[in-house]
Amino acid sequence: MQTDLVMLSFILGLFSIAASVFLYLRIMKLDEGNEKMREIAEAIRIGAFAYLKRQSIYVAVFTVAIVILFSAIGFLFDTVWYAIAGAFFVGAFSSALAGYIGMDITTKANVRTAAAAKDGLNAALSVAFRAGTVMGLAVVGLGLAGVSGLLLLFSSLITPNPSLLMQMIAGMAFGASLIAMFARVGGGIYTKGADVGADLVGKVEAGIPEDDPRNPAVIADNVGDNVGDCAGMGADLFESYIVTIIAAMILGNFVFGAAGIVFPLIIAGTGIIATAIGTFFVKVKEKGDPMEALSRGILATAIICAIAFYFISEALIPPVQNAPSPFGVFLSLLVGLAVSLLIVYITDYYTSTTKPPVRSIAKAAQTGAGTNIISGIAVGLQATAPYILVIAVGILLSFKFGGIFGVAIATMGMLSLTGIIVAVDTFGPVSDNAGGIVEMSGLPEKYREITDKLDAVGNTTKATTKGFAIASAGLAALALLLAFAQEVNISAEKLGVEGLALSPSGIPIINLLEPSVLLGLLIGGALPFIFSALSMNAVSKAANEIILEVRRQFKTIKGIMEGKAKPDYAKCVDISANTAIRELMVPGLLAVGTPLVMGFALGPAAVGGFLVGALVCGQLLAVFMSTSGGAWDNAKKYIEQGNFGGKGSTAHKAAVVGDTVGDPLKDTSGPALNPLIKILNTISLLFAALFVQFALHLI
Repeated sequence: MQTDLVMLSFILGLFSIAASVFLYLRIMKLDEGNEKMREIAEAIRIGAFAYLKRQSIYVAVFTVAIVILFSAIGFLFDTVWYAIAGAFFVGAFSSALAGYIGMDITTKANVRTAAAAKDGLNAALSVAFRAGTVMGLAVVGLGLAGVSGLLLLFSSLITPNPSLLMQMIAGMAFGASLIAMFARVGGGIYTKGADVGADLVGKVEAGIPEDDPRNPAVIADNVGDNVGDCAGMGADLFESYIVTIIAAMILGNFVFGAAGIVFPLIIAGTGIIATAIGTFFVKVKEKGDPMEALSRGILATAIICAIAFYFISEALIPPVQNAPSPFGVFLSLLVGLAVSLLIVYITDYYTSTTKPPVRSIAKAAQTGAGTNIISGIAVGLQATAPYILVIAVGILLSFKFGGIFGVAIATMGMLSLTGIIVAVDTFGPVSDNAGGIVEMSGLPEKYREITDKLDAVGNTTKATTKGFAIASAGLAALALLLAFAQEVNISAEKLGVEGLALSPSGIPIINLLEPSVLLGLLIGGALPFIFSALSMNAVSKAANEIILEVRRQFKTIKGIMEGKAKPDYAKCVDISANTAIRELMVPGLLAVGTPLVMGFALGPAAVGGFLVGALVCGQLLAVFMSTSGGAWDNAKKYIEQGNFGGKGSTAHKAAVVGDTVGDPLKDTSGPALNPLIKILNTISLLFAALFVQFALHLI
């Protein structure tokens, strides 16, 4: 193994973390506005960290239990599981730390963005985007430093054997997956329970505007923006980043040996440098379009990556018989970049207020909530076609250029943009919170005009980055599935038994007509629907409790509507947090337990079918839910801009109902499917060898 290159990637990871800290310290020196603004920001921050603390306690118990389980397996079966337990802990801790950093910076940058609005659009944009960059650089830095650091540690202290090293480091992928799932599911339940409750009672029943300080759920709603849209998305993309690097290393070792292990690390490091440069392109004139500035940063990062990838591929990919050429690997990387940009475009088309799909939903709202909802469902279903076409063509091209390694490395090409994508995504909740602080503080209208403009762009970026997250999750899961199949055959060869059959191109074959595989396929296809039902039901419970509490306060606390009495914000924050934590455990146990039951009961081939079913159905369902939800949200905003009667009209009331239906789809159930399909694959990869051993007793 080329230790010097692994060390270089470790240093690049540390550089990213250091750059994140530097930006964080610069943001902390900025003005926080007046006392009222600071008071509101502090309430949001306290609520966000109160939830994070509760979630961390539950997740810590789950994490410790798994570390003990892995250690017990190491004691009973194979000592390599001790290292896997350590890697799992590092992955879980790093993912949790990334979420903490994101929560910390967004709850401090929101008030500074609001205060910067007095200096104009570019000043406010700069603060919000720099806050996002802190999160983006922290995510990729922790990920790359963690993987390369473990590789250096295990290779020097335990074994230089590449196959064993890959088996050990796979534990980190599972740790990241577990935390991401809890962050996505718990955060989604919290944010949408509060959001739906605040909107239905505040906007529809009481007729007060969004972020009005008279609404008892307004602080919980703003807390939810940080819990779900920031910490959740950060953990999701951190997980995709980690699992893709590890899957690419496993497949790279199979195809190229040691060079294939190092190559994904250097690609990830290149993405960090490109992101750092790309952030300098994000600037906007006073009357310019903030979306153009953010898009310019993403495009600049992609171009820098594309140029660098050619030279890195030529320098690091060795000539190996029956293996992809350096140019083929480079083309696979370009496919990944192209897929990411196309997915962002498709998502923008179906969720932007300037495009026909959203406007058709807004038009349908004129005849009531029913037609609005029907139109939104149709748009979400339609969006699956171009999305899946792009993914399918990307898979075919990357395989043609680079074989099984090409599929994984195309995903690496896509995720080389992770830093800038996380930055653009985090920009959304920071801007949203800034607008809320401006509204609740009673600042002049010019402040609200600037934050509204940023918030409108933030809604678009949140929608488009959701598309990126879904696509990256699907391709990462596919890379893990290929790694799982290879691991099954390697384990079978060690035991002297027959593994999965191979295609002429050397890819393991999973026979879908085999009864056990077909059973796994059907169960895997059903799991995303069951998982989504659990999270949707949890949002319904949380929203119901919030609605009842807000109604109670409106009736019992005299003077709220006149602005003479202060609502009990803490009560709604507490309700959202308690419900989110209470409803978190069952989905977690389902995600971890189902593949283990499948593997030990039916064998590794059935697990392969199970993973394929979950991947296909999970991807399509996630696209449908996220697109429909985003389109409903922006259809409401399009009407609020003065179209089809504007605020308070029949169309607006119908659009609010549609947005309420879409909220848990786009911010809870849809995004939660990303970590689900990845955690199913990571735990299957970890237990592949044990599945093969246990299958001998099933024969």
